[in-house]
Amino acid sequence: MSKQKTYGTVPPEQVKAMSGLAFVQGLVDGTLPLNTIAGTLGYDIVEAERGRVVVAIEPDGRHLNPAGTVHGGLAATLLDSCMGLAIQSTLAAGIGQTTVEFKITLMRPITPQTGPIRAEGTVLTSGRRIGTAEGRIVDAQGRLLAHGTTTCLVFERP
Repeated sequence: MSKQKTYGTVPPEQVKAMSGLAFVQGLVDGTLPLNTIAGTLGYDIVEAERGRVVVAIEPDGRHLNPAGTVHGGLAATLLDSCMGLAIQSTLAAGIGQTTVEFKITLMRPITPQTGPIRAEGTVLTSGRRIGTAEGRIVDAQGRLLAHGTTTCLVFERP
């Protein structure tokens, strides 16, 4: 059963006690709050399984750059979110991750007329110290709009 989505932060002791997959699934089903940037930008985390996370949004006028297309920072945020959470979904309780670097390539312009888009992150490797993932943003017709890769540091939560 899905709950109404809220925004905020999960207390560190609660996050530390959960497996990465349980944490990400809590974001999907609304039992945990989404991060506040998700509320600011209007995206949602809609699917999560071990090693794979999907983030969705319908871009609108608040996402535009001065040229009238969606700012590349939105694509970067969606990819950073889905790829990092995909790595998180593979981690045991008490283990966290943070982005060390990521790269994106913008393939097609995104506009409000593009309609709903989805960013899917998939883990490539998840080790004791480093995790890597790739991500793809596609439109409703499956056209590739942007793609990226990330490297995350894996660490024991304090």
